[in-house]
Formats: sequence, C-alpha cells, structure tokens
Amino acid sequence: MNWMEEVLKRKDDLLQDLKGLLSIESVKDASTSEPGKPMGQNVARALDYVLDMSRRDGYRVTNLDGYVGYAEYGESTSGEYVAALCHVDVVPATGHWTTPPFSPDIREGKLFARGAIDDKGPTLAAYYGLKIVKELGLPLKHNVRVIFGADEESGMECMKTYTKREKMPLYGFAPDADFPITHAEKGQINTRFLLKPDDSASGRQEGQLELVSFHGGGVENMVPESATATISGESAALAELAAKFESYYTEQQLKGSSEVNGNQMTLSLKGKSAHGMEPHQGINAALKLFGFLRSYSFQADADRYIRCVDAYLTDDHLGSKLGIAYEDDITGPLTVNAGIFEFGADKQPFFHLNIRFPVTQDLPTILDTLAAKMDAFGFLVEEPDLKEPHHVDAEHPMIKVLQKIYAEETQLEPTLLTTGGGTYAAFMEYGVTFGALFPGREEMAHRVDEYIEIEDLLKATAIYARAIYELANLDA
Repeated sequence: MNWMEEVLKRKDDLLQDLKGLLSIESVKDASTSEPGKPMGQNVARALDYVLDMSRRDGYRVTNLDGYVGYAEYGESTSGEYVAALCHVDVVPATGHWTTPPFSPDIREGKLFARGAIDDKGPTLAAYYGLKIVKELGLPLKHNVRVIFGADEESGMECMKTYTKREKMPLYGFAPDADFPITHAEKGQINTRFLLKPDDSASGRQEGQLELVSFHGGGVENMVPESATATISGESAALAELAAKFESYYTEQQLKGSSEVNGNQMTLSLKGKSAHGMEPHQGINAALKLFGFLRSYSFQADADRYIRCVDAYLTDDHLGSKLGIAYEDDITGPLTVNAGIFEFGADKQPFFHLNIRFPVTQDLPTILDTLAAKMDAFGFLVEEPDLKEPHHVDAEHPMIKVLQKIYAEETQLEPTLLTTGGGTYAAFMEYGVTFGALFPGREEMAHRVDEYIEIEDLLKATAIYARAIYELANLDA
C-alpha cells in the first residue's frame, strides 16, 4: 500500500477541512458556557465542526455533552476499539502575528494559524488517516475512534468525562507531541504551600525593614519571568537597599528597577520564562529576587517565608534541598518548578510548586518528605492535585508496530522518547504520543506565528493511516 499516494489524492480536501477548523477561535471561555457547551461558545463550535464533518463522512458520531466527542468506524460488536486522542481547543493567540491567527494562511510551504501544530493539524491528519482506511474498505478486527477533546489546554475535563462514561480503548495514540514515539510521562504534583499564622511571633522591630508584599509568577507550570517586592522602612535604609539591589541585578546580568513612594519601595526583577517541565531552561525571577532579600532581616512571618524559600528552592530545580531528588533510566530526574509566589497582608502567604517525578519513584514518600520539610518552617501542604506517572513498556506489541511503521515510512530511527509533560496518552493503559512534530523541526506550539509544514502534515497523515490500520488488526 502506498499510503502517501492515497493522502495526496485527498490533499485539497484535507487542507480545506483544516482551514475551516483553524478559523474557529476555540479558546476556553467560561463566560459563554452553558449546558452542552461547558467550555464556551467557540470551543463548542469547533467540536460541532468536527462532528458535523464526521457525520458527512459516514461515521457513527457521539457528543458527550460538549466535553468530548468521537467518530467511530468498524463493524466489530465486541466493544473493543483502538483510538486516536485529539483535541480541538487552543491556547489564546497573544502577541503580534504576521497574519491574523484565526485566518489560516499558507506561505512558503507552511500553514500558519493558532492550532496548526497544536492540535488541529495533527487532529485532521489522524482523521484523514481513518478516512483513507474507511474509503479503501480495508478489513479491521477492532473498531476505531477518533476522539475530539474540548479541554486539553486547561484541565482535561474532556478526558476525565470520557473515562467515566466510555469504555477505554485497547491501545491508541495522541498526535500531540513529537515523532517518533513518547512512551512514558512523569507523574506530577501540583500544590500550594501555605504559611501558617504564628501569633506567638513578635511583630516588626523598630528600624526593621518590612516586606509588605511579594508577587512572582502566576502560572503553576511556567517559570516566573517577573517578580516584585514592596518593602517599607526608613528612607535612608531604603536608599541603601536600592543601591545594593542595582549592584545585585547588574552582577546577575538581569534587568531590574526600584521605585520609591514615600516610606515604601518596590523592587522589580525580570528573568526568563520556560515551561515548568524544564525549569533549568528559564531564569526564575522570583527565586532570584529572594536571593537578594535573604541578606536582610524582615518581620517574623516574612523571615520564615524567605528562609523557607532559600532553604529549599534557591538554586535547585532537582529537589535535592527538599530531600526528594531522584532519577531513573526511563524518564530521567525529578524536577521542581516554583511557579507562583504570593505574600501580603490581604491573603495567606503561599508558594506553588509543580513537581514532575520519574515513573519508578514512590509518590507517598515524596508527599511525606514534603510535609516534614515544610512543617519545619511553619508551612502547611495543601491537598495536592496529582497526576500518576505513565509508562508503556518498550516491548509492548503496539510499540513495536509503531516503531516499524515510523521507520519504514520515514527511513528514520524510531527512538523511544519520554516527557515531563502531560498528554491524553496517560488516560489509556496502553497509550503513547505519536507525532506530529518531526525531528529537527521548530517547535511552534503556543507561539506567535504558529505553523505546520504542509509536507509534514501530509507525511503524518500517511503514517497515521497505516498506524490506524495496523493497530486495528493487532491481536488484543
């Protein structure tokens, strides 16, 4: 079977359908939510679009109250099926785009639009892969579903709903990462560490600096690119602090500033943002600002806050100071991203950690260690949001099939990958991510002027068509 030849016959239809989907600004918007449209009007439009397309092409179609839908093909009555898990929601299109982000534009062999690579382009590639199998009338042992999630970018309520209401597939793939195959994902711990009040502690001493407020970051899974601290004190002390702060950020090769307003001064520092699964790629502005403040004495609760951060988080993204450092041969080292810091009189001070741990690490031990460490400084660990690690053994027959397909269709090495990120694949016992970004291509997901190479879109469609066919005929 020449799968690419079949794709090229349908190239114009594929691009036309994809442009229609890319034209919908399917960003989650709670303000327009209503029954049947829980993610808002525009995400609902995108889900309706792909489900109407599926009805047009003769699939059995199901919509689970606007959270998720699917197109199903096959004549098996066993209830078993394989799946491609996709999503139609996108992140907001901020920044200055060369062409409007929801007006798809082709130039220099690339299709530009928000969602082109994450995940509408790959979604249509998987859909057309199944369409090719269907239109050729190829025999299948198991049914196939292309699943369309509506909340992948902001909580995955779509797949949480799906797992409660539908039988899960035998195996499947999410076309929402890199080629070749990502077969393991780290677990995640997301939680806040709350500073407990201490009524016995003395207040501010005469002449002492007071930390009025501190703010750093705002997104748990991103490295904070900015941080501010407002400090009150005597004018001479503030002037000295400002001069030393300028020397500090200059020495650190960072951008900073100080602004005095009466007996208060605000210090601001810029770092470098990065994804929370790779904190070493960024410069945490909040931790850098704490690195300056730790040399000074503040009121009791501020001192506890700063000393805790300094003891456990400064200059350490591997969890060594927290006593939870660990590494395995499957997914590599544990990582800690300190993504949000809040301190002020109007709210309980806290900081938020996004911890990603290897597949062989013991979760209860991590949580017990964190609780003990934080208690030493009077912090309470809030009930965490947990994601279990995910791992499909390298010898599983599904992995071998996908490796063979990738190698034969691309002439490239089918290396197995792992990630600190989280995808739909983790909802399946035997689920992996499989493309659609090819090795060596620029990662454009969530970025200004997001695009997919049209050549890559077509190549991925051919790979997915063959993968759907072979997985649907793999013995359970």
